[in-house]
Formats: sequence, structure tokens, C-alpha cells
Amino acid sequence: MKDNSENSLIIMNNVSRYYGELCAVDDISFSVNRGEILGLLGPNGAGKSTTLQMLTGNLAPSNGQIYINHIDILDQPKKAKSALGYLPETPPLYEDLSVDQYLYYCAKLKRIAKHKRADAIDSAKQHCNLHSVSKRLIGNLSKGFQQRVGIAQAILHMPDVIVLDEPTVGLDPIQIREIRELIRALGETHCVILSTHILPEVTSTCDKVLIIHQGKLVFTENIDGLQKRMHSSSLLVGFRNPPDITELNNFDGIDNIEVIENGKFRLHHTPEIDPAPCIVQSSVKHNWDLFELTPEKLSLEEVFVDITTTEHTDIESKENE
Repeated sequence: MKDNSENSLIIMNNVSRYYGELCAVDDISFSVNRGEILGLLGPNGAGKSTTLQMLTGNLAPSNGQIYINHIDILDQPKKAKSALGYLPETPPLYEDLSVDQYLYYCAKLKRIAKHKRADAIDSAKQHCNLHSVSKRLIGNLSKGFQQRVGIAQAILHMPDVIVLDEPTVGLDPIQIREIRELIRALGETHCVILSTHILPEVTSTCDKVLIIHQGKLVFTENIDGLQKRMHSSSLLVGFRNPPDITELNNFDGIDNIEVIENGKFRLHHTPEIDPAPCIVQSSVKHNWDLFELTPEKLSLEEVFVDITTTEHTDIESKENE
């Protein structure tokens, strides 16, 4: 059923896509609001590209509905696509044209009225910081500037929805930082979907994260929720006068204990209970001489691997039942 929220610029309802008997995308539903940047993650072959192709109207779903600014992309494809701006992984650039020539050509393709083209081009160049290279051939620009030109063509008609596929691949650290700042600026007034393999890009740029694995949506959360997921439920502790392991097991919430060496332990505990304050108090009381107390944190890569491998095991188990 169509979501009528005014802010939802992208709505995918129970979308699937089959290639013969192969299900590339399996019953995916999500929405993205104006002012949000959504990070789309997944291993190779997970279904990200198929999802983007359906979202941009280049591929029809086998089942489900897709709305762009509340317009059904199957019922009114031209009207829905007019609200979209798209930068594919390989920017669609003509290297023998100058930046101005290329953007003027794109403005004509996007059916921007003739009397509005100059302003549209100027605005896109302003957003992407391209005025200094307006007259230069695209083929002579750095990779970073070429990516900026690709983004400029995507936002020429000021679409409500901007879809960026791997926009920072191949860029140096300074160029990556500049493109991320540009994406964040666009996300203030547009709805942006960012498909990427670069995991730190998600935490530094996005407001919300989707992870697709084997065609299924296995994780959907805002950045705060992802950050909480990155905090594992374990403490690394060290004592110069270590207690007996049974004493550590008596603390509330302790699930199991790993003995490391030299009075050091890894305490796995339930997420709801933090035993650290009690450990500190007991160490002082019983003269355990605590010298280390470190809450351990998972990297985003570890969270990503954990989510996808766990889901992979669950899928295999269901298939074997």
C-alpha cells in the first residue's frame, strides 16, 4: 500500500526481481525522506545494482511498487524519472567536450526550458565547485573533478531524488573528503541514495543504512542505531592481583569469560547490563589492583561481516529444512 507521508520521496513496497528462476531482489520494502542520505550496502552480487536499476526506472520489478515523490514509476515513468538525478558508477561523460558544453548538452537532454538552461548550469557548477574549470575539456580534468561533473549533470534539473553509485571510487583522500562534503550539502534539501563499498563513507555521510544480502534486506537502521551495534558487549579487564574466575562470574550480566594471560580477562556480558562499575568497586574493596578496563568496540567492517554471514547461515538453514 502506498505511503502518503509528505516527506517520503522514495517508497519501495514489497519489490522483487527475478531473472528466470533466480531471485535477485526478494521482497524489499523501505522509504527515504527529504533531507535524508541513505547508504546502500551489500556484498558483490547482493542485489544492490538491480535495486538501483529498478529505482531509476531502467529495470521493471517482477513484483511490488516503486514511488518517486508519490508517482508510480511504472504507471508514469516520464513524470517519475523527471524527479530523479542519477550518477552511475562510471560517470556518463564526453571527454572531448568542455564542462560547459557537456552540461549544456545534458540540460537539453533533460528538457530544461531554453531560457532556464544558463541558470541551471550555473547553479549546478556552483554546487559542485566547477566554475574554475568551465572551459576545460573533461578529458583533461582530474578524476575528482570528473566525478563533480558527473554529479553536476545529475542535479542540473534540481531533482527531488539523487542516486549516486560509488561516487568516490578511485579518488584520493582529499578528493573523497570534498565529494563527501558535497553529498552532505545535497542531502540537506534533497533525498540522496548512496551505494558504496567504502564502509567508512556510510558513517561519515549517511543518516540511514540498508544492507542487502542475497537479495534480501537484512539490516535497516539509522546511524545512531548502527553506532550502537558497533559497541560489542564485552570488556577487556586486567588485574595485578586477579580474582578467581568464579568471583568474576558472580557479576550480574556476565555470559562467559575468556582467560587471556597475566591477569587479563575478556568478559562477555548482556547488552543491557554494564558490569564495569561493579568491577571497579569490587577491585578496590578486595585489592585486585585493576590496571585495565576497556569496553571493546566492533569496527563497521566487523558488524557488516557479522550481519551478512549470520544472514547467510540463516538462509541456508531455512533452505535445508
